[in-house]
Amino acid sequence: MVYPPGWTLVAGDRGTASVALLDGRGNYLGYLNLTPRQGGETLANWPAFRVRHNAAEGDKDVELDAAARQLRFRAGHGTCVRDAYTTVSKARYVEIACLIDGSHSRQWVIVGAASREHWTLERSVLERAISALVV
Repeated sequence: MVYPPGWTLVAGDRGTASVALLDGRGNYLGYLNLTPRQGGETLANWPAFRVRHNAAEGDKDVELDAAARQLRFRAGHGTCVRDAYTTVSKARYVEIACLIDGSHSRQWVIVGAASREHWTLERSVLERAISALVV
């Protein structure tokens, strides 16, 4: 996973890779995560699956802003969503989350998120990192 300079590796679930842009107090301003597909998500159901997944993890006010299918990536093709949500800690994030059908019949989920306040600044950085994925 390619990630921007100044972003830091952060702990995540086993088998995943995560990096973040942190402020001086350790708050997340931006976040990238790469995870192998783990559940019932498919390219066809990805938009609805992602919204339900976020809500099941405790996020509130989950809103699907956009979805796109049959996108081309260096790693293969995929389906992406842009959504917004509020975390349990009341932080508001916007994310791009993609399910990518990669090489060797492996599917990957890559998520790029930024706080609502930093979305405009970080959006293009996140989009470049997601589009550069090679798995």
